[in-house]
Amino acid sequence: MNAPVPAADFEFPTEIPGLPLAGRKVLIVVENLPLPFDRRVWQEARTLKAAGAQVSIICPTGKGYEKRFEVIDGIDIHRHPLPIEASGALGFLLEYGAALFWETVLAWKIFLKRGIDVIQGCNPPDLIFLVALPFKLLGVKYIFDHHDINPELYEAKFDKRGFFWKLMVLFEKLTFKAADVSMATNHSYRKIAIERGGMDPDKVFVVRSGPDLSRLKRVPPVESWKNGRKHLVGYVGVMGDQEGIDLLIDAVDHIVRVMGRDDIQFCLVGGGPSLAKLKALVAEKGLADFIQFTGRAPDQDLFEVLSTMDVGVNPDRVNAMNDKSTMNKIMEYMSLEKPIVQFDVTEGRFSAQEASLYARANDPVDMAEKIVELIGDPERRARMGALGRMRVETELNWGHQIAPLIAAYRKALCLAD
Repeated sequence: MNAPVPAADFEFPTEIPGLPLAGRKVLIVVENLPLPFDRRVWQEARTLKAAGAQVSIICPTGKGYEKRFEVIDGIDIHRHPLPIEASGALGFLLEYGAALFWETVLAWKIFLKRGIDVIQGCNPPDLIFLVALPFKLLGVKYIFDHHDINPELYEAKFDKRGFFWKLMVLFEKLTFKAADVSMATNHSYRKIAIERGGMDPDKVFVVRSGPDLSRLKRVPPVESWKNGRKHLVGYVGVMGDQEGIDLLIDAVDHIVRVMGRDDIQFCLVGGGPSLAKLKALVAEKGLADFIQFTGRAPDQDLFEVLSTMDVGVNPDRVNAMNDKSTMNKIMEYMSLEKPIVQFDVTEGRFSAQEASLYARANDPVDMAEKIVELIGDPERRARMGALGRMRVETELNWGHQIAPLIAAYRKALCLAD
């Protein structure tokens, strides 16, 4: 394949030279997000289509994505309902059971209608291999797209191991055993696939969740996001318990109550299961005027906040899950030349390097002080932002992920290089 196009000139490809996957029939199964809302998977699907593959997707319905079937950019999207948003063991059992039922039904429908050469399963959960197993007996290849490390995720959410943690470890092992090829989002995940999953290193490819720089564009700043204040600090991501938003709220409380700063507005973009609880916590602390929650926002709002903010913040707790995981928000901040404050985790530091300041582990006071430190130094912010943008352009953007993605598929299909 040709070398990646320079980021400054990158346009998402509509056709990859040589059509390296011409005529191949790909099914992608996603359980936790609808498409095309899941940016990583949508970029993968569009890239596979540009490489000549016929691409189908199975995913759940979601807000704004209620159609059970539609074709977007030549990709067939089959959506199925889920009964509830899981909470607790019974909730997860109902959600996963319903998802596996619909995924199996739709997979056979697609197989009988057009055929399947490769099934790509995107976790969580590590159960999609159950959908793929019968097709493997028919010669279909299985690629595991490794988004989350579920044993660590379970431990981070529930602060314990026990029976269900052991079940997560078992499902992960069975997933790797079933996979012909695994795609890791970073080198920490690749190491897990090899050491814990027992996979052949030649069958594990690092395909990062690189931002699409043809989509992520700076727009004129919109002062209304600052709520009349001089500065804006932004957060983009999921509102869940393990994301550490409560630590960010504590940091804001320290900035306002202890440091006496009333000139910094905080805008938090995204939805999630903890949103209502976090809003209540902000109200309880009397910080509602300083912290705005947008909920799940359209791209225009997202780009406005990213373009307007002075600093991007990532309060993900330091734990085994977050230490090894690459967070999309980090690269979105870097793409728009925004400096970052985060806790010091392995993959967060690998992604951002000198584009970020690193607070002490799970210490909201140190995070608050580093936010204020950056707010007070515009030249440093500009320098860090430029370093982050350069890193995205030279190594991390989606244009650099196309080659390993195609290579993973060609490996699974036993196609000659």
